Amino acid sequence: MADVRLRTTAAAMLVVAVALVAAAVALVVLMRGSVRDGLETTAEQRASALLQQRSDVSDDDDFVWQVRAPDGTVTRSGVALPDREGQVNLPGGEHPYVVATADDGGYRVAVAVSLEDVDDSTEALLTPLLVGVPLLVLLVGGTTWVVASRALAPVERIRREVEEITGDRLDRRVPEPGSRDEIGRLARTMNRMLGRLQDSRDRQREFVADASHELRSPVAGIRQAAEVARTHPGALPDGELADTVLEETARLQRLVDQLLLLTRADDGGARRAHHDVDLDDLALSEAKRLSRTGLKVDTAGVGAGRIRGDSAALAQLLRNLTDNAARHATTTVAVGVRTTSEAVELTVDDDGPGIPADQRERVFDRFVRLDEARARDDGGSGLGLAIVRAIVTAHSGVVTASPSDRGGARFTVRFPR
Repeated sequence: MADVRLRTTAAAMLVVAVALVAAAVALVVLMRGSVRDGLETTAEQRASALLQQRSDVSDDDDFVWQVRAPDGTVTRSGVALPDREGQVNLPGGEHPYVVATADDGGYRVAVAVSLEDVDDSTEALLTPLLVGVPLLVLLVGGTTWVVASRALAPVERIRREVEEITGDRLDRRVPEPGSRDEIGRLARTMNRMLGRLQDSRDRQREFVADASHELRSPVAGIRQAAEVARTHPGALPDGELADTVLEETARLQRLVDQLLLLTRADDGGARRAHHDVDLDDLALSEAKRLSRTGLKVDTAGVGAGRIRGDSAALAQLLRNLTDNAARHATTTVAVGVRTTSEAVELTVDDDGPGIPADQRERVFDRFVRLDEARARDDGGSGLGLAIVRAIVTAHSGVVTASPSDRGGARFTVRFPR
């Protein structure tokens, strides 16, 4: 922070110093020119007066004159002057003189006025400038340092607080100044970022804990069967150990596959290879697969619907929605696709028990089962709808759960056209 204050102060002092020096030089030049013009005007006025009087005028230190006759001879003169206008140096003079002339009837009068007033005025002006300009530059530097220090003090407090924040202390927040300037907005933005990081950390820990719990169940089943077979070799019927191992490893494989799919969706994997996809074709394909299970599948609501997306991810989305509907349906699952002026809409209905109103958002969370025992028996991992939401979000869509006209649940997915 000191470096920022130092650079800011140095820059301010440099700019002010250059501006003040330029202004001082301009002031001195203008002042000298103004005083010189005044002296030249005085010399011209005196020359005209002498020409009209044609009488002797006594010289003083700042004013000398001479008169030339028409034949060029000097008739009267205080000091010999050159027969030209402008600045001259006279013998014995400490300062230059400025010469002005006037003509009348062949007579030429020259008057010289000392430029001592110009030098005296310059010296009188230089003294306060030489003292005042440095003092003003120092005053600007000090003021800039104080203002910069006060302005950057909240940043320093934010820096010290951020330095103390670690992965285990994401609950801490940086101090927010009461001002509504850029630093205040920075502090509020950082606190919102820390809140998002904390939420992400909490979800990650919850996910790891839930995944560990889910993976522990099939592993525990396999281990239990193996321990029984080893301790009591004849206790299990022939083939039961193998059947148990195959069943639990299949369940374990499904869970691992879903975890990998969800991880890829979170990492943006569902955004790759977007191209035109006919959603109605995918819906009819899933309906055909589902009909082989013995359920009645209603596809009367499937119409044309094309979006841009990843066909593999969208197929997985439909698979998860229809499998979820099949687990809860009594006799019928309905699939629908329709296109509106703003969106392509996919619906999946079932005639099962439905979803309570206070659980319709929670079902999209990871490892959530509304009927824990039945979901485990059916092979549900509680990840299917979480994967659906991740894929829908990757395609800039939204998914919602609502009551179905068939008495069960309806899942509606809307993709932008």
